[in-house]
Amino acid sequence: MVLLAVSLVLVGAFIYISNRLVKDLAKQERERMEIWADATREMVTSSNENMDFPLRIIMGNHNIPVLVVDNETGTIAEQRNFKLPEPADTIKGNNIEEYSQVNKDFLNKKLKKLRNSSNKIEIDIDDMNLHQTLYYEDSDVLRRLAYFPYIQLAVMLLFLGIAYFALISVKRAEQNRVWVGLSKETAHQLGTPISSLMAWTQMLESMGIDKEIITDMDTDVHRLSVIADRFSKIGSMPDKELTFINEAVESSLAYMRTRIPKQVALTVHTDEEKNCGVMLCQSLFEWVMENLTKNAVDAMEGKGSIDIEVTSDDKHAHLYIKDTGKGIARKNFKNVFNPGFTTKKRGWGLGLTLVKRIIEEYHGGKIYVKESEVGKGTTFAIEIPKIKC
Repeated sequence: MVLLAVSLVLVGAFIYISNRLVKDLAKQERERMEIWADATREMVTSSNENMDFPLRIIMGNHNIPVLVVDNETGTIAEQRNFKLPEPADTIKGNNIEEYSQVNKDFLNKKLKKLRNSSNKIEIDIDDMNLHQTLYYEDSDVLRRLAYFPYIQLAVMLLFLGIAYFALISVKRAEQNRVWVGLSKETAHQLGTPISSLMAWTQMLESMGIDKEIITDMDTDVHRLSVIADRFSKIGSMPDKELTFINEAVESSLAYMRTRIPKQVALTVHTDEEKNCGVMLCQSLFEWVMENLTKNAVDAMEGKGSIDIEVTSDDKHAHLYIKDTGKGIARKNFKNVFNPGFTTKKRGWGLGLTLVKRIIEEYHGGKIYVKESEVGKGTTFAIEIPKIKC
């Protein structure tokens, strides 16, 4: 904000100074044209044979385009410093009359524009019944200087845009480093107690503890091991293997099927004819499906239905996860993937951010809210590049 404020002040100062320079230069050019008009009157009315001084004034104008027009006939009596069209650009051959007419048309167009401007000076000599008007355009220097403030503004805005995106990129990179560091540290910290738990389950088994209890404990310990492995993969490109999408989805939902409320109906619709191969890191893909399924259960408050459709086209495998939950307002279709965005009383709002990262950065796919209606439910769509059918 400080950078923006300072930049705006500088831009304002530059524009103010440039505008003052433009006005001063325009005033000077006006004064020069008034002197030019006086020299013209002097040339016409003076009986003095020495006309060197007024002639030098008239001939000394090399940069301000001038038209002198006879007010009675409306014709152009004299012109200076206008860049006339080149013959090669306007006519074929060497037809002088045609070229002369092109020049007249060009100057008349200039005159038409200048009549509506304030750049004109009357040259009236009543004694000689001479009534002319001097019209002039701004010089090239003045025109360029007039555009200079806008060029400054454009450059400053470009600078601010680059600085803003650089700042955002640095901030995101820093957030990513914190995110990755936290994930790696979490995986590391989980490693020691998981190893201990594995050893304890083996000891309990050797002590003759009920095998069913040991099996349940092994399942939960394995689950913790899977979670630690997932966290360890965040921040680096995971290894992926060719997997058929139908089997990948079914495998990913195996854990959640036994842990969602009985009032929630989870249905998967697959088509073997459209079953196709995709490159997946199965453990991270399972994390995606579990996050989406758990979010759907939370949105339905433990009661409703989740329908998952798996299909494919020529280039992608498609997954549609539809729930009958509370829905998402259209204005939040993109916000739901932002870090910290959540509608839950508890939660950090990182689940869908992680899902988006896994699908888009690690698998080259796409995830978005396909449709949603508040009070009726939401459908998330996932696209993953297809490898083999």
